[in-house]
Amino acid sequence: MRLPANIRSTTRLPLLQVVKTAIAMILAWLVASLFLPNELPIFATIAALLVVQPSVNQSVGKAIERSLGVIVGVLIAYAIGLAFGTNSWIVLLAVVVSIVLAWALRLAPGTANQVPITAMLVLALGASNPDYALARIVETIIGAIIGVLVNILIVPPVLLAPAHASVLRLGNEIAATLDRLAGALETTQSASQLDELLLEARLLRPMEKKTEAALAQARESLTLNPRQVRHRRVLDDDDELFARLRPLITRALGMTRAFHDHYDESLAGEPTLQAISDELRRSAHDLRLLSRDPDAPAAEPEAKTEGIPVLTAPLVVATPDPRHWILLGSLLEDLRRIHDEITGDGAT
Repeated sequence: MRLPANIRSTTRLPLLQVVKTAIAMILAWLVASLFLPNELPIFATIAALLVVQPSVNQSVGKAIERSLGVIVGVLIAYAIGLAFGTNSWIVLLAVVVSIVLAWALRLAPGTANQVPITAMLVLALGASNPDYALARIVETIIGAIIGVLVNILIVPPVLLAPAHASVLRLGNEIAATLDRLAGALETTQSASQLDELLLEARLLRPMEKKTEAALAQARESLTLNPRQVRHRRVLDDDDELFARLRPLITRALGMTRAFHDHYDESLAGEPTLQAISDELRRSAHDLRLLSRDPDAPAAEPEAKTEGIPVLTAPLVVATPDPRHWILLGSLLEDLRRIHDEITGDGAT
């Protein structure tokens, strides 16, 4: 039977993550059974299941969140059970009190959800004595600790590859945007072509957001990760490149917008446009060099300039046609800034 699309994920967890979760649950069950031999270690197993996360930092956070939620939930269940007994309506009272208390304490969503669930389970299992309450807390802490240790000891995840690829794609797409604008400057444009040019340039913003999110995930995966030392340099380099690329997105969009808004057919005879177009292509060339994976085989756009930056100095032109000075002045200023940002000669 095929499951509906709205309850399926577009991606799945790595198999290693599933294996680690299973190992953590088994170990939590066995260890908790040693310390608490007369009880089924349900709380320990659930804690281990929830604590094994895509990063070590998230695992630690989940462990604290889960443990705190269980402690508060057990205390509420014990207090209500001690005061009112274990009738069925007491379970509902405990859940309501837990929800209100979590709201009053401004607990995080994960902890706030854990409090009523724990209170309900403790009362539903029919125990309200202090030994049982303490056992559930100990059991949960055991499961949480094992979940964190398993995530640390068994190939702690490092999510650098998606971030690295995303940064490089962004750089190459900015270069492609500059190339498309250079081509548009050289030919007569229709209204639909101008709209398409601007639309393609605007796609840089979603790519920027996606890259920013990928870098945030990469940083998250290295936090508290014992493997972070050997991977930190790669992430720092990607962060630095992304910081250089972000202003270029603004420049590329600004130039494309200016050309879209101020274009008219009389521009066809403007000699400065060809010079700007040539400089845009050089900028795109050097940006591709900047965004090339150092571990990948060289694949230069033009063999005659393989590995050699072609930007030398900002473009200097004569006074343009007065009808076009607003557009050309805007393009030239953005081009100057692109030059400085690619070569590192100026502040972004």
